[in-house]
Amino acid sequence: MKINFQETSKDLLVRIDIHEKYGLRNIDQWNLEVLNPQPGFDILDVGCGAGKQCFLYSDYTKGQARIVGGDVSEELLEKARALLVERGETNIDFQFLDFNQPFAFADNRFDFLSSAFAIYYAADLEFTFGEAHRVLRGPDTVSGKPGGRLFVTGPLPENKKMFYDIITEACGQAIPPMPGSSRFKGEIFQTISALFAKTELLTFENPLTFPEVAPFMAYVRASLSEDRKLWTSMFSGKDEYETLIGKIEQVATRWFERDGKLVMTKVVGGILATK
Repeated sequence: MKINFQETSKDLLVRIDIHEKYGLRNIDQWNLEVLNPQPGFDILDVGCGAGKQCFLYSDYTKGQARIVGGDVSEELLEKARALLVERGETNIDFQFLDFNQPFAFADNRFDFLSSAFAIYYAADLEFTFGEAHRVLRGPDTVSGKPGGRLFVTGPLPENKKMFYDIITEACGQAIPPMPGSSRFKGEIFQTISALFAKTELLTFENPLTFPEVAPFMAYVRASLSEDRKLWTSMFSGKDEYETLIGKIEQVATRWFERDGKLVMTKVVGGILATK
């Protein structure tokens, strides 16, 4: 199934900022607990965006890991490179990477490959995860050391139920299928399981508590913007988009007045696989 979707850089950064401001738990800490990157590791982050994960790994290893961040957005890569210059680090390389094309890396190069909310949009899952498998280090049969690891995060079907419930009440339409959450436990997990020696599904829950309606509506706008092609079945053009936003705000306001807050729980899946 081909997924024709690329989120705008501005929308993505707005959503990341809202997660950090209003979330109860820190997904970065969870990521580090799962992967525990070590000095000397070779790390690839696919769909690195503005470099958040790469800088996280660098800080955790005190700059002693070799890290490559790849993304299809030159705009986000420029942001990452600018921050890299500010930080004065030389152990990170940001480069163009289209995960629908062959990865420009040698076989068995990386100790782990991560992808946060990105790689599951691949047009051909078997091809893309096959490339991920290829560039990860294989197991050492002499020492018994296991192979390199893949860690892919994305939304599960139960993710941000309140968000979808409010939109459904506002517009009276079924929510269009989301390619991440609708495929994560099934098609994506099965594809990875078929390629890797060991695969497990982890779960991370993070309640976002909005103390007023405005930041929730900022999240809604960032998710339903006209550039987000997944939502265009619900509106055509700016006027219909703004009408829909108005209806959603009315419902969100009623919910807020009833409950005194809006709580949207992010439910994230983490597929951890070992080559």
